[in-house]
Amino acid sequence: MKKITLLFAVALLITNFSEAQKKSTDKKETKPATITDPMLKPETYSSLSFRSIGPAVTSGRVIDIAVNPKNKNEWYIAAAAGGVWKTSNAGVTFSPIFDGQSAYSIGCVSIDPNNPNVIWVGTGENNNQRAVGYGDGVYKSEDGGKSWKNVGLSKSEHIGNISIDSDNSDIVYVAAYGPLWNPGGERGIYKTTDGGKTWKQVLNVSENTGFNEVHIDPKHNNIIYAAAHQRRRHEWTYISGGPESALYKSTDSGLT
Repeated sequence: MKKITLLFAVALLITNFSEAQKKSTDKKETKPATITDPMLKPETYSSLSFRSIGPAVTSGRVIDIAVNPKNKNEWYIAAAAGGVWKTSNAGVTFSPIFDGQSAYSIGCVSIDPNNPNVIWVGTGENNNQRAVGYGDGVYKSEDGGKSWKNVGLSKSEHIGNISIDSDNSDIVYVAAYGPLWNPGGERGIYKTTDGGKTWKQVLNVSENTGFNEVHIDPKHNNIIYAAAHQRRRHEWTYISGGPESALYKSTDSGLT
């Protein structure tokens, strides 16, 4: 009898404790939370908003600048890791004009000397940094940077320079650096005679050597100069200039 009484008493205590705990929980759930610290109240921060503090923070190195020869207030700026920027008021303000494309890293920008509305951009910065952005070829705009079209050399990864014939805008030379961390790819001097529809490699050294610059003689368009640079990055070292680095000259528009 004593055992039964004891068990009943224990069961009654457990039931009462459970009901008291439930009532306490219900009160906590229905009672609204009160914030006393003003620093934690939403209205303290309601007037704050995010603002841009760049592009200097994210754009990194400025790679190239092209100035409209017919309007010195109009410039195009190529950023290593921040696309292409345009100013129409000599640098008072800049607007990004390349954000809608698939590459953010830029190697060079050139203006057609015969038509300043035609802009050529080589993607993939032409630096040899440890942290380096790569691109997906050459782009062309025919409306001053409002719209763009990828015209090829997507495997070049890094474009060093673009040179346009002053007598014939369809003739363009591109110095393709090629991949920095790997051999191969599209590297060498490439030429188009149809405004970028097709390309022909007119100078090739090896799978390890690309070109950083190509220039047309301003007085003789058949004379071309090109700078080859043998470089390669590895996890453990950087080859900053191998024996295949050299200057090249053509006197027959890149034929030889």
